[in-house]
Amino acid sequence: MEWLTDRAPAKINLTLRVLGRRADGFHDLVSLVAFAGAGDLLHLAPDVPLGLDVAGPTATAAGPAADNLVLRAAAGFAALVPGARLGAFLLEKRLPVAAGLGGGSSDAAAALRLLARLNGLPADDPRLFAVAREVGSDVPACLDPRARIMRGRGELLSAPLLFPPLACVLVNCRASVPTAPVFKGLGLAPGAALPGPDHPEPLPADGEGLLAAIAGLPNDLEPPALVLAPAIGAAKALLAGGREARLVRMSGSGATVFALTRDCRAAAALARRVASAEPSWWVKPTILR
Repeated sequence: MEWLTDRAPAKINLTLRVLGRRADGFHDLVSLVAFAGAGDLLHLAPDVPLGLDVAGPTATAAGPAADNLVLRAAAGFAALVPGARLGAFLLEKRLPVAAGLGGGSSDAAAALRLLARLNGLPADDPRLFAVAREVGSDVPACLDPRARIMRGRGELLSAPLLFPPLACVLVNCRASVPTAPVFKGLGLAPGAALPGPDHPEPLPADGEGLLAAIAGLPNDLEPPALVLAPAIGAAKALLAGGREARLVRMSGSGATVFALTRDCRAAAALARRVASAEPSWWVKPTILR
């Protein structure tokens, strides 16, 4: 049997502004997202009964396969593509789960890319985006994993950005931070706005200019996440104590934090020290694009 394979890269929120809470209870966001070299792997065995097996170092934390977004994406694809060829998926789960890395969303997006390839659909087929939007707020951005600005609930995407590769270290301290309580911690009533700086347009395309722009734009979910999981602060402090770290921040709703460094060598050195100090943590030097 010939398997089809695709990567499901981690999504990193380099910035995350919460503009306010809408009347329907959802929050409007603006976020600069990029994608890491680190990620999960998804394989598809064509033309056998639809199913999913999950393996890999974080498979147990991923929960029951029946609840996985990969199967939700496949079901949505089948509903919109008459006579679609499907198959059995094998997910190699390498990313921490519920970690602010968009892992499940990226897995679902990889499933849609694999099914499109199997069925001869172009990557920009609008049905893929329609399914992605139904499966989850982060899935549309993961469908074509390139740096861009995402807005609204995540479904409003800019064109891919001119984006210099950024060396970084990803660190997850194994804290569990459910997304809903983090948003609730903002304390926004429906219709309320959250003041803060605007994203400059366009963003600088050079490394130094981009770093300065990111430094001036917060992750608004970081303060409530720190209240729920103080260990995030410890992870940030450990990264910030390294001379290689140029900017340290939390990604998404947590608990993963990242440090941007000058180059890959600096990222590798910082990662080694963090892993030595906290061997139970998930630590990964990588490149963001």
